[in-house]
Amino acid sequence: TDEENKNPFTCYYAQLLHQGNMLQDLVRTGTYQQAILENRSNFEGKVVLDVGTGTGILSFFAAQAGARKVYAVEASQSAEYAQLLADHNGFSGIVEVVQGKLEDITLPEKVDVIISEPIGFLLVHERMLESYVVARDKFLKPSGLMMPTTGSIIFSPMTDDALYKDQLAKAALWENPSFYGIDLTPLVERARLENFSQPIVGFFPSSNLISSSRTVHCIDFGTVTTDELTNFEIAYRFPIDRTAIMHGFGCWFDLGFLGQDNHVVLSTSPDHPGTHWYQCRLLLADPIAVNRGQVVAGRMVFVANDRFSYDIEITACIEGTHISTTSTVHLHDQAYQYLQTGPTTAEGF
Repeated sequence: TDEENKNPFTCYYAQLLHQGNMLQDLVRTGTYQQAILENRSNFEGKVVLDVGTGTGILSFFAAQAGARKVYAVEASQSAEYAQLLADHNGFSGIVEVVQGKLEDITLPEKVDVIISEPIGFLLVHERMLESYVVARDKFLKPSGLMMPTTGSIIFSPMTDDALYKDQLAKAALWENPSFYGIDLTPLVERARLENFSQPIVGFFPSSNLISSSRTVHCIDFGTVTTDELTNFEIAYRFPIDRTAIMHGFGCWFDLGFLGQDNHVVLSTSPDHPGTHWYQCRLLLADPIAVNRGQVVAGRMVFVANDRFSYDIEITACIEGTHISTTSTVHLHDQAYQYLQTGPTTAEGF
């Protein structure tokens, strides 16, 4: 369809392979169930909208929590699977599956709660948060609740010599002055910059972080606008705890479910059980040497692109010196490194 051609994620999420991958993330699925079932006051007898329902799991949790009506909206063909599961599990009287793009559909009433899992890695990749906000503006009652309620991008400077050398080695081909008689060296620098513009998705140990400080950029889903999600910047300032080469930033995100009865947090931190989002490392094309006691400061500027992701411009400098560096990261062009395993899944999920 035109929608699938325009947004590759519509086709991606129509596949049970990918739906199953998300469902089997026990931290993700278990935390969402906990956040919904432990906040019955927000769901019992209420009208709920599930944005991007997939196979319907969050809608079924809302029904389990006593919701009177759940509108389960899904743009992809996965809507058929949600309907099958709703019918088979006895939820068809409560859960109404609506296939269509959120921006195009209509509902017969305003809702008390919006639930969704609109999250890509580093919180914002895939740009589904904008649909979550559109749903709020179109369908949520003034006193309504967003679940999740907040999302935070969190990062700290890191060192990782092996990763840096791996990315550097990818450009080795272009150092050949006689490749079948052709000098490739004019492309060395462009290849190097391209490799370092890739975000590295995978687990990393918190021992790679060289500051005990964390920068936290919190987004309130109840108030943020789509414009504020399209272009934003995060300023940071990190006292350095140990002398090292700073190769970039270790990044992750947290979600906050701030219900009436209970507050629940889903963290993808390197110190928490691993999830299918892993963590993310943003590399500096030109790393900087930092000494214990120095302060690294700068900013990350996120600009939404037409790849359903972001281009990130990173600046970093050592305070009190003339040492600085800049780097560009294209969040849609991920490289995956799964050599490091995440912490063991929490008991109970």
